[in-house]
Formats: sequence, C-alpha cells, structure tokens
Amino acid sequence: MSDARPTSADTHPGVAYQSGFGNGFETEALPGALPVGRNSPQRCAYGLYAEQLSGSPFTAPRASNERSWLYRIAPTVAHWGMFRPADLGRWRTAPAPEVDVPPGPLRWDPFPLPDAPVSFLEGVHTITTSGDAATQAGMGAHVYLLTRSMQDEYFYDADGELLFVPQSGALRLWTEFGIIDIAPGEIAVIPRGVKLRVELPDGPARGYLCENYGGAFTLPERGPIGANCLANPRDFLTPVAAYEDREAASRLFVKWGGALWVTDIDRSPLDVVAWHGNYAPYKYDLRRFSPVGPILFDHADPSIYTVLTSPSETPGTANVDFVIFPERWMVAEHTFRPPWYHMNVMSEFMGLVFGQYDAKPQGFVPGGISLHNTMLPHGPDVDAFEHASTVELRPHKLESTLAFMFETRYLQRVTAFAAAAPQRQQGYAAYGRHLKRHFDPTRP
Repeated sequence: MSDARPTSADTHPGVAYQSGFGNGFETEALPGALPVGRNSPQRCAYGLYAEQLSGSPFTAPRASNERSWLYRIAPTVAHWGMFRPADLGRWRTAPAPEVDVPPGPLRWDPFPLPDAPVSFLEGVHTITTSGDAATQAGMGAHVYLLTRSMQDEYFYDADGELLFVPQSGALRLWTEFGIIDIAPGEIAVIPRGVKLRVELPDGPARGYLCENYGGAFTLPERGPIGANCLANPRDFLTPVAAYEDREAASRLFVKWGGALWVTDIDRSPLDVVAWHGNYAPYKYDLRRFSPVGPILFDHADPSIYTVLTSPSETPGTANVDFVIFPERWMVAEHTFRPPWYHMNVMSEFMGLVFGQYDAKPQGFVPGGISLHNTMLPHGPDVDAFEHASTVELRPHKLESTLAFMFETRYLQRVTAFAAAAPQRQQGYAAYGRHLKRHFDPTRP
C-alpha cells in the first residue's frame, strides 16, 4: 500500500507511482481506508462508499477481466444530475462520413496553438475516425491544442480509452485513481469511464490523442523475441491514490454515444481515497522502449516497434496498434535501410514528437501528421531514396528522433475540419511522381 497522502482543495500529494503493467494494485491515501480481505464491507472506513468500475464483462476470462474497487467520499451516482447537450467542438466519433477525400497519401503541417484560452474539452480536433464506436470497434485520431487548465470541470469518455502523446508542453492528468504527470517523450492511457481533469503545469500544450473504441490496450506478444525487450512491464507506472475533498460549483462532462453531455455538480468527483484492482490509468516513458531490429540485412516490419496493442477478434490483426520509431542503431549490410515502398491492409496515422523521420527528411516536422490509408501506396520520398541507395553503409545511429503510428485495420475517414485545414499539404499526394527512372535493361 502507498503512504497516507491526503489531499484537499488547496494541496495535493507528491506525485508517486506503482510499477508494472496490468497488476492487481492496491493503494490508500488514508491509513486503513482500503478494506482487507473483502471488497464490499457493511461499513467502509472513514464513512466511504464502495464502488466497482468494470472495464470488461463480469464473465470475461481471468486474463482479460478488468475491474477496480474504489472507496470514495461519494459514489458516482451522487455526482449525477440532469444532463444537457454540450458543444463537442471539433471532436468527432466514428462513423463520421463528413467528407470524401480522393485516395492517396495525406500530410499536415503542425496545427498552431490558439491565442484564446482553450481547455481540453475545447481543444480536441479530430483528424480521422475509423470503425464504429457504438460497436466498440475502431478509433479516433485527434490532436489537442490547449492553452488553459480545466477549472471546476471534470470529464470522462464512455466511448473509448484515451492515449495521450504529448508533443509540446507537459500535462497533469488528475484522475480518480491519482495524479499522472507526462511530458513529450512519455504517454498516458486513461481507461474508458475514468474521470479526470486536464491541467497545464507549464503553459500551453500540443499533442496527439488516440481514442480507442475497441479492446483495451495491452502489451503485444513477443513471440520468438522472448521474455525481454520492447516495452517491459516494470516500466509502466500507475498512480497512487490521491483525492480531492472539495465542495464547489462544478460541471461534469461525459462523452457518450458520440455526443458530449454536461451536468452541474456541487463537489469534485475525484474523491477516491483508496482503490485496488487492475483497471486503472498508467503512464510510460517511451525512452525506456528497448528496440530490436535487423543486425545483418534487410529492413524489418514496423510491427517490431509496437508498444501497445488493442487486439481484435481476428488473431494478429489489431483494432489499434501504437507503434514508435525511437532512437536506434542502423547496421544492416547491403540493405536499403529506410522503410520500403509498400501497400498495407492496415491504415497508418503517423505523428512526429521530435527530431527527423528517416523516410521523410523534408516536410514532415514535429507536430505534423501523415496519413497512409489502407491499401494505398507509400514509401520514402526522393531525397530519402537517393541518399539511402548510394550512401556508404556504416553503422549509424538515428538520434534525437521519436515518431509514432496509430495503426488500425479500419479505413480512416478524414474529418471535414482536417480536409479543409490550411495546414494540409496540398502537393503531398504527388511526392511519388518525383522519383527518378533508373531502369536500364542493359545494366544489371
């Protein structure tokens, strides 16, 4: 159990974490708040209420059964009220067939931070949607552009779990389960139904957001890689219990069924004093990812860089994969080292956190986005191809770079906002036409 670390309206505990992925955690912010040997005692300590939060059906197999018991000042039903529709802004949910975009590669420059005060609920801009949230399949790919903290505002997403990928600026995620701080180079996952408040500890922030409608993210199988490397479970961090006992006029927002709803409440719902279970938010430092790769010849499939996967009912076919391209050594001999030209049944939403991406040295900058949809061709641009085809091959380290993909089996539909945005690079679809003809039937 964690040390006793109570919090109030004006103070909060030092941020602390428990390590491991999918563990059965237990933590309390007041000594004795967590029942021992039972989940639902007749009377909870400190006059708390017991509430179970289930992320899977009750009868799911043990390996995939997710639930936590929360011991809180008031149960969620006490934070309820008459909900009314709220403006969802530029946040969209699949299916969202707003506009038809001709097939081809797409790319966007970074979206600028707004000048006006914009909180998380106002600052999410959907770029693509896929699948159908109502059937718990697919994902939404968004950017967030934030200039103010949420104040007396709380939110949970009933449509999917949220994967935060900061690109510029830090976030503090005050959740029911405790506090998570993340900055560029880290990620955080907030499970479906978990209440939170998004704060900006160091000023404006921009980043990427994957809303996973399907099965919860988990670690991919390593297969012949064995027991180590890739993302190791010990490096995932889940917060210790921290609570707010704060009475103030506030609003609770719920994204449910693709719409945003709001109700007035009179106290903070982040009032969990103790909890135990395996359904909880977590963070991960992407710099702890231990990559594997080809050490003799050829360029391996990008699946070897999978950090998290949301599986589908088809083995080996992901609802969503979260894949990164971190710092790594390139040593393959007699090999074209950048990604090869290909067409893929999966669709790839890519972002760049910092540095340069080796297959696109120009035009794809930190904060930018590219989209290569299902069964559409893509690969290195002219400069990357010419350089990689002629350079003397020596061991070379790709340094100070971090790119990622949200990859899904579903076609990703571009929103009207993204299609019409001035940041969309109108000439990007033609980059392949600039590749030179090298064919000479007389010279092998």
